[in-house]
Amino acid sequence: MGRHRPGDAPSPVKLKMKKLFTILLWLSLHCSAHATKPNIVLVFIDDMGWGDFSCFGNEAARTPHIDRLAKEGVRFEQFYVNSPICSPSRTAISTGHYPQRWRITSYLAHRDMNKRRGMAQWLDPKAPMLARSLQQAGYATGHFGKWHMGGQRNVDDAPSITAYGFDASLTNFEGMGPKLLPLTLKPGQDPVKPGRIWADAERLGQGVRWMQRSEITRGFVDEAIPFIDRAVKSGMPFYINLWPDDVHSPFWPPVAKWGNNKRELYLSVLETMDEQLGKLFSHIRDTPLLRNNTLVLVCSDNGPELGAGVAGPFRGFKTHLYEGGVRSSLIAWGPGLVKAKNKVNYESVFSAVDLVPTLLDITGTPHANGVTYDGESVPDVLLGKSNVSRKSPIFFRRPPDRDAFYGDKDLPDLAVRDGKWKFLCEYDGSEPELFDIEKDRGETTNIASEHPKLVARFAKACIAWHKSLPPDKGPDLVGNFRRNPPKKPKKD
Repeated sequence: MGRHRPGDAPSPVKLKMKKLFTILLWLSLHCSAHATKPNIVLVFIDDMGWGDFSCFGNEAARTPHIDRLAKEGVRFEQFYVNSPICSPSRTAISTGHYPQRWRITSYLAHRDMNKRRGMAQWLDPKAPMLARSLQQAGYATGHFGKWHMGGQRNVDDAPSITAYGFDASLTNFEGMGPKLLPLTLKPGQDPVKPGRIWADAERLGQGVRWMQRSEITRGFVDEAIPFIDRAVKSGMPFYINLWPDDVHSPFWPPVAKWGNNKRELYLSVLETMDEQLGKLFSHIRDTPLLRNNTLVLVCSDNGPELGAGVAGPFRGFKTHLYEGGVRSSLIAWGPGLVKAKNKVNYESVFSAVDLVPTLLDITGTPHANGVTYDGESVPDVLLGKSNVSRKSPIFFRRPPDRDAFYGDKDLPDLAVRDGKWKFLCEYDGSEPELFDIEKDRGETTNIASEHPKLVARFAKACIAWHKSLPPDKGPDLVGNFRRNPPKKPKKD
C-alpha cells in the first residue's frame, strides 16, 4: 500500500476523525457557551415554616428530596423574605424591590377589599421583573405554580403572567392564564364525585384543567420538565418559577395519607409535596448538562399558619414581623455552581430582594435600565463561597389588615434587622421592642429600655423608610380587620 501524499483524497479514517473532531468542537463550544449562562430554578413554597424541612429540624415529617439538596449544597440560617404574607413576598422576590414600592402590602383579594386596604389591584407590569431581564438576555422563562400578583377573585382584568417576562405559564386560581384547579376528595367519599373549589376562577384565563388538589404540585412539575427539555434542545438557558400551592391551607393530602387533625393533614401535604418536587430535582440531577449548570433555590414565601407548620425556635407566624413570620428556610443547590457541600451558613444575613441583583450577576445579565434595586448583590454568599451579609439593614412593614392576628391584638407595624439587632415599633416609633438576635433569636426578652440610643436610632430609621414608600391604609385599619365594611345606618 502506498503512503498518502499531499493532494490525494483524505483517507476514510482521517475523514471519520475530522468529522468526530468537528462534532466534539461543536459540543465543546455549545456547552461552553451554555455554561456561561447558568439555568435558574426558584422553588417558592407557600406558608411553610422555617423549621418544617427535616434538614431544618422537623422530626415529625420526612422531606428526603429537599434534604438531599441541602446535603449536596448550602443551607442558610438567616435568610429573610420581605413580607410575612404571600402577595408582597412574591413581589419582592420577583422585582428586587420592597413590595411597598408597588403598593402590594398584603394578599391580593377582592377588588373592594384591595381598595379599602390602600393597595394596587395587581403588580404593575412595568416593575423590574427578574424574569423579563433574563428573557431579554436570551433565557427561556416559565412560571409554573401560584402567582398571586394579580388576577384573582373578581379582579379579572389583570395582565396575564406572560406580560411580566415569562414565555409560558401554568398557574392556580390566583393568576391570569392557563391553570390547574383543585378537585377534593376525603376518605369514604365517592371518587367519581369529587368536590370542586375555586370554580369561579375558570374565567381567569383559557386552558383550565381540573385535578386532585393533592396532585397539583405534580401537575406543575410535569409542565416544567418538558419546558426545561425544550429549552435545552434549543440551546437556551432557562429560568423557571416552580411555586406550589402547597403547603397552604386547606389541606388536601392523598386519601391514603389522610390525617386526624390540622397538624397531621399539614404534615401529609408537606411530605407529598417533597415527593412530587423530587421528580424535578431528579431530572436535573440525572441530566449531566443540567446537573452541572443549574442553580436550584428552595425557600418559603412567609412563616407558617398557626397549628400547621412550625417556625423552629422562632417567635411568630404568618403575618407577624417577628422572626417566625419573615425568616425563611433557603437552600441553594447546583454541583457545578455551588462548590460547598453540606454547608450550613449561620452568618449571612440577606433577603429575597437581594436574590434579583444576585441572580442577574451570577448569570451575567445586565440590571434593568434606570433601576435601583433595594436588594444587594451577594453572589459569593449564594454560591457558598462567602459568609458575609448585605451591608444595609432589612426593613419590614406589616400587612395593613394584620394589626391583630393569631391572638395578638396589637402587632408591631414596622421592623428592621440591622446587624445583630432586631427592632420593632408602631408607625410613630412608639412601643419599641429590641432584641439581640445573636443571643436571643427567639425574641423572648425585650431589651429596649437598656439601649435608649439604639431605640431612638432604629425608630428614626424605620419611620423614615416607611415614609419614603407609598402608604397603604394600615394606620386606619387597627384591631381586627373586617372583610366587609360596616353597613350604613338606615335613615328614618
